[in-house]
This record gives sequence, C-alpha cells and structure tokens, in this order.
Amino acid sequence: MGTVRLCRRKPALYVICLALAVVGAAFQARAASTKVRVEVQVVAPACTINKGGLIEVPFGDDVITNKVDGNYKKRKITYSLQCDGASSNALKMMIEGAGAAFDASVLGTAKTDFGIEVLSNGEPMPINRWLNFNYQNVPNLEAVPVKRPGAILTSGPFSAGATMKVDYQ
Repeated sequence: MGTVRLCRRKPALYVICLALAVVGAAFQARAASTKVRVEVQVVAPACTINKGGLIEVPFGDDVITNKVDGNYKKRKITYSLQCDGASSNALKMMIEGAGAAFDASVLGTAKTDFGIEVLSNGEPMPINRWLNFNYQNVPNLEAVPVKRPGAILTSGPFSAGATMKVDYQ
C-alpha cells in the first residue's frame, strides 16, 4: 500500500513504481513452484516367436477320415522362442483362436465336426487359456486332428488358424 501512495503523490516516480511492480511480479512468478509426480512402468522387451515367421503344421494330403481318433496324424509344432533382456524366466503361452463347434478347447476348422487339438508335453492345452512355463523349459507342442464323438467326417481340404502369444508372468 505504501508504494501505491508514493506513486500517486509523485507522478515522476510512477514509471519507477510500475517497473518495480512488473519486476516484483516476475520474481513472484519465478518463485512459484509445483510438484510433479511421474510414474513409469519399465517392461522387458517382447519375446520373438519363430523369428516373426509363420508356424505351419502340415498333416499331408491323406488324412483318412475314419482313422481320426485324437492320436492319428499327431504332428510336432516346431517353433522357436527368443526372449532377450527378461528379468524373469517365468513366462506364459496361449494359443488363441476360434474353438470347434463341438469343443471350445480345440481349434475349429471349416468342417463342423472336425478340429485340431493342441498338446503341451503330451497333455491337452486348451486354446484361449494361458499356460505357465519356464523359459529354460519351453513346452513341446503337438497338434492332432480330432472329431466330434460319433461323427462321420466328409472328405476334403481343411485348415485352422491361431495366434501363439507369449508374455511374462
């Protein structure tokens, strides 16, 4: 308040008072501070499956429909897995795809009563569910044709598609 009175009484000091007010405001602005909180989640690099390439499981041209029993034409799923920079060897894998009409845990095909079951170390690995494993001991995967119990399959080509996902536990 004293500064304002001084400036009113002596107009010559008005410019000096105005300059002091501006400088004072600038000092006040510089003196203001606030705290900033930063949260960051650091994650390991993604794993590379099969060097980024397609994984194919050929069953051949001669799948005999009346021999499909969950063991006939069992094939190894050959793949590679590279996880560099992982802080832990604890991983999980999922085969993601559309389930068969008769069993949602196996991959469906264009043939309603026919599917492909995925096995991990000889045991059924239901699709769309995570399987925990250790990077030092990756699962041995197999694929085997299966059918709806009691179904009589028609001949013709078939295919199934899925996505293999690997993530850290």
